[in-house]
Amino acid sequence: MFQAPSVFQRAPLPPATREPEPGHAQALTATAPRSASGTSAPGTAAPAAKKRDPYFDNVKYLAIVLVAVAHAWEPVMDGSRAARALYMIVYTFHMPAFILISGYFSRSFDMTAPKVKRLITSVVVPYLLFETAYSLFKRYADDSPDMAISLVDPFFLTWFLIALFIWRVTTPIWQAIRHPLPVALAIAMLASVSPDIGDDLDLQRVLQFLPFFVLGLLLKPEHFQLVRRREVRLLSLPLFAGALLFAYWAAPRMQLGWFFRANSAQEMGAPWWSGAVMTLAVFGCALALTVGFLAWVPGREHWFTVLGAGTICGYLLHGFLIKGAEYAGLFDHYTWLSGPVGLVVVSLVAAVAVTLMCAPLVGRALKWATDPDMDWAFRKVSARR
Repeated sequence: MFQAPSVFQRAPLPPATREPEPGHAQALTATAPRSASGTSAPGTAAPAAKKRDPYFDNVKYLAIVLVAVAHAWEPVMDGSRAARALYMIVYTFHMPAFILISGYFSRSFDMTAPKVKRLITSVVVPYLLFETAYSLFKRYADDSPDMAISLVDPFFLTWFLIALFIWRVTTPIWQAIRHPLPVALAIAMLASVSPDIGDDLDLQRVLQFLPFFVLGLLLKPEHFQLVRRREVRLLSLPLFAGALLFAYWAAPRMQLGWFFRANSAQEMGAPWWSGAVMTLAVFGCALALTVGFLAWVPGREHWFTVLGAGTICGYLLHGFLIKGAEYAGLFDHYTWLSGPVGLVVVSLVAAVAVTLMCAPLVGRALKWATDPDMDWAFRKVSARR
């Protein structure tokens, strides 16, 4: 849910009746639209690169830090009820927030040639490269010679890219039907009670996370203005406090699979009807916590704002750090990492590492993999005006 230019020319923004074209195909890389305040840059010069909205870059950076920290907690949290509770809270909203922003930046997507080309270069190609890289990494770093390279069974975090591809190519459908969000929720509920979907393309996650993407398609800049009001910030404080208390109570009682959305209810040993109930319940909780998270994201530029443009690199690279530590037996050899001090150390290391991975220098170095220039592979077409 990012290549990472830090300086943009000020120029007139598109008319209000036109949706801004995101610079990238996903929330991890999308160029932000006009600022949430709704103001336009002055001047009468010819259109140039659009000014990024620092709010959305801040959202993406803070969300990717939560993703990396939560992944780092997985190998060491079993001995701590508090860590498991925090993990449950983070997993309730961090991917829904990414997916919602992905939908928001997909509002102008259609199947025109320039946008299809962009989708292939910034989503499909990274998926093919990093799915192969992660499979080879496990094969040799984890001494797993039988590890197959399967482009239809995403490994670890690459599922998000293939899911994003599917969500985006179906965008015209969601924009055409009358009640897209209820339909998406119905599909998610049906997926949660369908154990025969299988692992291909991680379709369980694709379908169960679908409502957040569709909701993002329905959002407008004024919705983010509303979320960032002072009243919402204040209300989010008791919301997160209550969520923390509930998560602490539920930590030893609730399966984490409800947050992963990778399996049906039957596959988790629950009655089939609980899948539909939990889909709605977790959607409501995720939406509430996402609103609370978005309310506290700063809207002004900070030292980390520029890193929001490079979160595609942070997302795709931090998995090598987490998996590498697991394959090396680091968490087994240093059992103190499961204690309170170890959890703090693991969190700090993950946060610092993913921050460095989001740096503009890394983005430029990996542009060949995350957003390659592939004009040679496409017919020459003029961009839609």
